[in-house]
Amino acid sequence: MLKIDRPELAAFLRTRRERLRPEDLGLPANSRRRTAGLRREEVAMAAGMSVDYYIRLEQARGPQPSAQLLGALSRALRLTRDEHDHLFHLSGVMPENDGFVPTDHVRPGVLHLLDKLDDTPALVCSDRGDMLAWNAMQAALMGDPGRLPVEQRNIAWQHFCNPEAAEFFLPEDFARNGENTVADLRAGLAARPDDARLRALVEELKARSQRFADLWERHDVARRRADHKTVLHPVVGRIDLDCEVMLSPEHDQRLIIHSARAGSPAQQALQLLRVIGTQRMAEVDT
Repeated sequence: MLKIDRPELAAFLRTRRERLRPEDLGLPANSRRRTAGLRREEVAMAAGMSVDYYIRLEQARGPQPSAQLLGALSRALRLTRDEHDHLFHLSGVMPENDGFVPTDHVRPGVLHLLDKLDDTPALVCSDRGDMLAWNAMQAALMGDPGRLPVEQRNIAWQHFCNPEAAEFFLPEDFARNGENTVADLRAGLAARPDDARLRALVEELKARSQRFADLWERHDVARRRADHKTVLHPVVGRIDLDCEVMLSPEHDQRLIIHSARAGSPAQQALQLLRVIGTQRMAEVDT
């Protein structure tokens, strides 16, 4: 059962309030404001709630909000769908149609699909970012996760704790990937606050990486979905890829597929990578 997390809820409300401008709510701009974003009174007015109640929420001492009140706050703060769900999770209220059955078991049909994608890098991971299964092309593109210790087969761990991770990406892509990874982990932890493995991962990353700790304090939240990234492969060079994320909430897993546009240099690079396979990776390890 979800429980209200008052400190996290307070910080989330404050950061969402501070990012808005009065004009976002149709209010007149005021250049003499001493603080960033909206005032607490303005949020309370937009949500149709008492100022005192909202202040107590931001001070981590308010009562548990109702689903109706949370919906009003979500609209007042202009939250995205992911942020809306995050607000509910932090408040100990389950959003509609929400629910997870965490498991590391990958269904046979998904494994069969991975085998069939012999010209496209693909992997299955949990929403903790644990890499559960991958095909040969994924191993050729980013290195074989099977050669890593089990505790390091995690997207977030590799990004923030592997000093060589940045070599695979353009600087701007690497920075964005880190921001997205942290926002995704925060959404997952709010949805399952009793997930000991996820909480332990977050604590480890906060201890190991100051960059992760700084991003965590931003309280950004967003689930991973479609993206575009550039991989800098040590053999075939630059590969511009579209990244599709297929969610499977019932099994708490995602199928991530990296594809290149037809006729592009990236498609040619993937074809070359298919021929090379993991040969170079094996030579490095011998």
